[in-house]
Amino acid sequence: MTHGIATNVAPENAWFKSSYSEANGTMCVEIAHLTRTTEVGIRDSKEKAGPALVVPAAAWAAFIREIRRS
Repeated sequence: MTHGIATNVAPENAWFKSSYSEANGTMCVEIAHLTRTTEVGIRDSKEKAGPALVVPAAAWAAFIREIRRS
């Protein structure tokens, strides 16, 4: 896992809101599939120019599988 500033991780149009985010928008996560790598960027939708995590796509997929099992 690495991190960086969201605007340096992926262009603005690459980010999309996670379907697991709250409907009222108070707890929203945005994801970007990074095209040049096999990684996924994760950021807080309220802090678009703030920090972002970068994780391997396989780790993100495993995380989503576990959420769906819950």
